[in-house]
Amino acid sequence: MPDHSVTRRHVLGIGGALGLVTFTGVTTAGALARRPPRTGDELTSKVPLPPPYQVPLPLPKVLKPVSTSGGVDRYEITQRETTAELLPGVRTGLWTYDGTFPGPTIEARRGRPVTVRHRNELPVPTVVHLHGGRTPATSDGYPTDLVLPENWQAGQHGMSGMHMSTANPMKDPRAVESRLTRDYTFPTDQRPTMLWYHDHRMDFTAPAIWRGLAGLHIIRDDAEEALGLPTGPRELPLAITDRAFNADGSLHYPSVDKTLRDKPGVQEEYLAGVLGDVILVNGAPWPVHEVDAARHRLRILNASNARHFELEAVTDDGRRLPLTQIGADQGLLATPVTHRTLPMAPAERYDVVIDFGTIKVGTRVRLRNRLGKGRTREVMAFQVARQAKDDSRVPRTLSTDLPTWRRAEATRVRDFSFRAGRMNGGHGWLIGGKPFEPSRTDVTVRLGATEIWRLVADVHHPVHLHLVGFKILTRGGRTPRPQDAGLKDTISLSPGETAEIITRFDGYRGRYLFHCHNAEHEDMGMMANLEVI
Repeated sequence: MPDHSVTRRHVLGIGGALGLVTFTGVTTAGALARRPPRTGDELTSKVPLPPPYQVPLPLPKVLKPVSTSGGVDRYEITQRETTAELLPGVRTGLWTYDGTFPGPTIEARRGRPVTVRHRNELPVPTVVHLHGGRTPATSDGYPTDLVLPENWQAGQHGMSGMHMSTANPMKDPRAVESRLTRDYTFPTDQRPTMLWYHDHRMDFTAPAIWRGLAGLHIIRDDAEEALGLPTGPRELPLAITDRAFNADGSLHYPSVDKTLRDKPGVQEEYLAGVLGDVILVNGAPWPVHEVDAARHRLRILNASNARHFELEAVTDDGRRLPLTQIGADQGLLATPVTHRTLPMAPAERYDVVIDFGTIKVGTRVRLRNRLGKGRTREVMAFQVARQAKDDSRVPRTLSTDLPTWRRAEATRVRDFSFRAGRMNGGHGWLIGGKPFEPSRTDVTVRLGATEIWRLVADVHHPVHLHLVGFKILTRGGRTPRPQDAGLKDTISLSPGETAEIITRFDGYRGRYLFHCHNAEHEDMGMMANLEVI
């Protein structure tokens, strides 16, 4: 990464007073928490952009297994370059899973294993991580467990797990590389929910996701299907992202190395995160979707690199619809929670029901982002097109299998700070004052141990734990927000905020990660190793 000094303007833009926040720094934390809920700078597209609510909402295709024998569903996905029409009349080059953006959706059944064979026909190494998956370490997508292109030559970045952004680049002795293909196995022994898969290659996760390497993975079971929630065409997966476009229609991203081969990182003004000025839903700009006057289940993912949303559903005459949350990152809540707005950090998911049955046919309902400005304030629209019978319901009891971890069960309390710092002579993002190093074990936990982690942030950091879900105990020493209900795998920390989470490290032994899911922060050092023994 180039040795850029951090300008005064940039420091102020990412929260100021960096490095001063501590677990006892209440005054500083409070001051930072009042700063705007935005991290990063916005790119400006150079191509004419369409008006909102003209493009129909696409739905990602559901992938069919190539085999279901032996009690295992087997899939094959080819990672390849393609062009697609994201903006009307404009062709855009993409890196894709199976030629689509988002990639194809995998529909899995709880308790039935899934194996996905990924074939890498892209010009760089890749890694696949199933975000939110309760996955053995060998299939979790560790950043140095690379799938190399067929003609990748020794000495190129990534060939031996070389980490380019630490002070002493070295081979990761535990890296497991494969050439051209790799099988990822997911036991699916977890609660039904919507997960997502994306590239996780060390140093280059952010630009790879930006170019299109993301898709949905939904787990279902009989108990959830018996609840009577909206289903079929009234269940809509919504992967929300932001992007920017060059004059020729190509994706605009401020990489230091446009080939994504050697030098990681972005241009200085985007060190805090890259924001686009076009909001895409399932790959379409500000789309519109016709709906029945009935309840609809929206399974929402913020798949953006750095952009935060605060979603609201509003009719054209200003009426705000209730958002009934039924699920979080890791599945159904115990009981529904109704919100007026929903804040979403990168990688967070919400399972929400909106009742369009209370809306007059012909009415338009806009899904808006209260944190956006101008075009980025709009997300998508629903056009209530027809009256229809609605047999769905939202029961008062959704789930009875949520964990009941208590403070008294915790065998350890750990403190972690997420803050900016210096790394390799330049700007970095650090956990506990250290940049990521694959050969260093940062945290060791015993399989089955229950722990409380206390987290503190300088600016916005969506913190993600691999392998496990967790419950949010407190924010700033107080009770969590209503939107924090249920089992999470990503917590959105605001500037200067502290939070406590509790989890049990069950499942599998091996090497995992925890990291910031602002993808630019992640690429610039904000990851740490978690060893389950």
